[in-house]
Amino acid sequence: MSKRALLEVIALGPQDAVAAEAGGADRLELVTDMAADGLTPPRATFAAVRAAVGLPLRVMLRAADGFAAGDVAALCEEAEALRAEGAEEFVLGFLTPDGRPDLAAVAALTEVIDGCPWTFHRAIDRAADRDALRKELAGAAGAAGLDTYLTAGSAQGVDGGLPTLLAEQARTAAGEPGYAPRILVGGGLGLGHLPALRAAGLDAFHIGGAARPAGWSAQVEAAAVREWREALDLPVAQRV
Repeated sequence: MSKRALLEVIALGPQDAVAAEAGGADRLELVTDMAADGLTPPRATFAAVRAAVGLPLRVMLRAADGFAAGDVAALCEEAEALRAEGAEEFVLGFLTPDGRPDLAAVAALTEVIDGCPWTFHRAIDRAADRDALRKELAGAAGAAGLDTYLTAGSAQGVDGGLPTLLAEQARTAAGEPGYAPRILVGGGLGLGHLPALRAAGLDAFHIGGAARPAGWSAQVEAAAVREWREALDLPVAQRV
C-alpha cells in the first residue's frame, strides 16, 4: 500500500488555513508578506490560525527577503514569543555571504525552539554547495530537530531542479550522511511534475500560488487544494 503523500500549503491567515484544511492539506506553512517570499507572521496571526484549524503548523522564522539572518537576537525574541503562544514546528535557514549555512544563526534559533521539528527552507537552493550544506548541518550542534528540506532542486524552480531532486532522493533512500531529513518539494511545482517525483519515492509537496488560482491577493481555494490532494492520492507508478 502506498504511503499517503504529505501536502503542505502556505497560509497567510485563518481563512487560508480553513480552506486548505477543507481541501485536504496535511500541514500548513504559516508566513506573512509573500512580496518578500514569506516572513515571520505576527503572534496574533499564529493564535488565530491555531484556533481555526487542527492541522500542524510550521511557522516561518525570517526577518527579511533573502537568506541573510539579519538581527538574530530580534528573530530569537520572535521565536520565543511564538513558542509561548504554542508554536511547535518551524521553518528557517540562513546562508553566509559565501553561500555556506549560517550555523551560528541556526544554532541561536534552534536553542530557542528547543528541539521542535523544523524545515530548512529554500536557502538550500541558493547554497554554494548543496551537499556540503547538508553535511555541515548534519554535524552541527544547532541541527537538533531538522527533519525536512524544502527545495525545488534549483533556484530556478522544479523545472530546472528535477534531476537534482531525483538524485538527492536516491541518496536519502540509500541512507547517506546528511540525507536523512525528508525532502519537501516546492518552488515552481506543477501537477505535471508529480508522476516522476512520486515514482522516485518523493512523498512530500509544498504549494503556495497553486492553491490560489486568483493570485496572491486572493485567498487559498479549497477546490485548488483538493485537486492536488486527489493527484497525490493516485496510485504511484513505480520505476523499474
